[in-house]
Amino acid sequence: MTAAVATRLAISAAGLRKSFGGTVVLDGIDLTVPEGTIFSLLGPNGAGKTTMVKILSTLITPDAGQIWVAGHDLARDQDAVRAMIGVTGQFSAVDNLLTAEENLQLMADLHHLGRAEGRRRAAGLLGRLGLADAAKKTPAIYSGGMRRRLDLAMTLIGDPRLIFLDEPTTGLDPRGRRTIWEIIRGLAADGVTIFLTTQYLDEADQLADRIAVLDHGRIVAEGTADDLKRRIPGGHIRLQFAGPGELEAAARVLGPVPRDDGALTLQVPGNGDVRSLRALLDQLGGAAVDVASLSIHTPDLDDVFLAFTGHPTQEDSQPQAGEAPAREATK
Repeated sequence: MTAAVATRLAISAAGLRKSFGGTVVLDGIDLTVPEGTIFSLLGPNGAGKTTMVKILSTLITPDAGQIWVAGHDLARDQDAVRAMIGVTGQFSAVDNLLTAEENLQLMADLHHLGRAEGRRRAAGLLGRLGLADAAKKTPAIYSGGMRRRLDLAMTLIGDPRLIFLDEPTTGLDPRGRRTIWEIIRGLAADGVTIFLTTQYLDEADQLADRIAVLDHGRIVAEGTADDLKRRIPGGHIRLQFAGPGELEAAARVLGPVPRDDGALTLQVPGNGDVRSLRALLDQLGGAAVDVASLSIHTPDLDDVFLAFTGHPTQEDSQPQAGEAPAREATK
């Protein structure tokens, strides 16, 4: 791949491989992430997500593969890659003995910014992330959401064009999660590329332009959230009727579909798009059958995750008492 092509992509990887001892963690990964998009990598514990992030952010070296990050060849120009990226991990990197301003000024110094420029960027980020009123306080008194916002501000002080967010909302309450989501959307709107790993499938569904599912070191599915959901069978339209007579009449029109006589419902296979829904209602209307109510049920990312990995979501697959938790080889 030429540099001209690579610069149109925030990340391009071909044949990426990594093993630890005799354990293959990444087994020939091909991946592209366009600039200015939000890309989410999903996978069960031990699938290789953290290893992927560590390689792409120059923390560890791959065994094989051609990788371009932020327009630079990862094998030849790691310093240039580091200058273009930011990384926010699962655990806060802030210093509890320093104020928020001092934490950001320290990061500005590490990025070799002048004192005036460092103060300017720190003030701007504290305001943008809703921390201006707590700028002179230490993070020891911050809420979890405030700490995550400060951690993100420390990542942003160097003005990265590609940010790796590894489980950015773990442990936050719903309001804190949504605040982080809005910040992520704002960054993407400004042209920043986001590489997101998360255990919350609704987070990927809400944020990601594209999603890849990683399992046993391989990408087993990739596409938009809607694309992935359409690949999973099970979508249906649930029709409810006012009485047994209407239910029976509808059953004669629609043929052998799942029914629940107690709930007075029929379950008609379909994805619920406007055209098929209109055709269904027209079919019943033509037979003078009234529908009391209907609801559309489509597969969600939980169904996608289970179908492609054979595992439930990580939220539902925590180890039971006495069971050792799964760990990635790098942990």
